[in-house]
Order: sequence, then C-alpha cells, then structure tokens
Amino acid sequence: MRIAVFLLSAVLLAGCSAEVPAPELRATLVGSNDVVLDWPAAEPGAAGRVLEFATEAGGEYTVLQFMPPGQRQYTHPDLIPRTHFHYRLRSFAGPASETVAVALPPGEFDEAAQALNHDWAEPVRTPGNARHSVRTAEAAPTDFRAVVRHANGIQFTWTDHATDEEGYLLELKTTGDYRVAAVFEPDVTSAGLITLPEEKTATYRVRAFASGPPSTVADVRTGQED
Repeated sequence: MRIAVFLLSAVLLAGCSAEVPAPELRATLVGSNDVVLDWPAAEPGAAGRVLEFATEAGGEYTVLQFMPPGQRQYTHPDLIPRTHFHYRLRSFAGPASETVAVALPPGEFDEAAQALNHDWAEPVRTPGNARHSVRTAEAAPTDFRAVVRHANGIQFTWTDHATDEEGYLLELKTTGDYRVAAVFEPDVTSAGLITLPEEKTATYRVRAFASGPPSTVADVRTGQED
C-alpha cells in the first residue's frame, strides 16, 4: 500500500462536466462474496474509467479503482457477507502534460524516512492563473518537473492552465498502461509522492480532468458467511 505523506482531496468524480454518454455497468455475484463487474468499451476520447461503490442506495460512494480506458472488467473480492453493494462507473478525460522519467536512488522506505521533513509533499494551490477549459488541448499542464527528494520521495510541479477542472491526476507507468498514483484538488501546481518499491524507475505525467456522467447503478447482495 502506498504511504501517503499528504492528504488527498475527497474527489469522488462527481458531476457531469465531460460530455460523454453514461456507460452500462453489470455486476455478477461469484460464489458467496466475490463480485465481478464488467462494462462496454470506453467511448472515444476517454482517458480512463473510475469505479466506485457504496453499501447504501443513495449513500456516499468510495473510489474503488482508477482504470485505463481499455480495461473492461474488475473483480471486487472477499466482501462482507450479507451486504448490499452498489456500483457505478465514470469515464474521465482531460489533457495531460508532457512526460518525465524518474530513476530513484537505492533505498527502501522505512520508519526513519517518516521522520524526514515532508513539507515539500503538501499540495500547493495556485488559483487565478488559468485561461482554458479542460475540454481543450490548451488546458494541458505545462512545465511539468520532477525533483527527487530522497530514495522514495518525488516532488512534482507544473503550471495550471485549466479553468474548470475537477482536479489533477498524477499518473505513472512502470510497464504497460499508465495508472493513477494520486488525485489532487483543482488549481494544485505542486505536490509530492512517496513511491512503492516497484516504482524505483517510472515515467510520470499529470492530467487536468473532468468526469462524465455516472453509469447505470449495478447492485448485488453478498451471500451468507461461510
């Protein structure tokens, strides 16, 4: 599990700011307490999907997983027995920055590292300088930079050009597709990341994003406890 040294914003991708159709989501109970979710292919222009769940109808949804646009299935395993789960899916889109490759020096995260001064990792907001809608290419973050702070810590900075973003996604790639490493509030232009062991060498980018409308809600009730 990633060790966060900053407080991520409670961005649950609410709203309908990206003009894309709502996908259809299906949920299938496998065994007593595993749920397999599947959905159609992503609409053109989607940068990815985010899957959310709640345990009450109309309740507060929690982000379960950010996924690349090509992913069409997810398994939510080992769930609480005799519980009603509600799921919804959203697409997100928005222009991304140029990429930056980072190779960290040797060293693993340990208790001593937690005592270091991590003020540099706190998200910094710089409101009022943006000019472009997140729906346009001109809203892409520029001047994206990465500074290695220690063997497992990276500070990222960028220039915000989006006027109506829901927030920023810090994305990384070691192999395969990019994945979301952190979510930040609108107008953030600096933030840090504590990396996982498998992220010693990775490529990063930051994306101003807006989300599409929610999918149909798929709900399922788990079985009896074994």
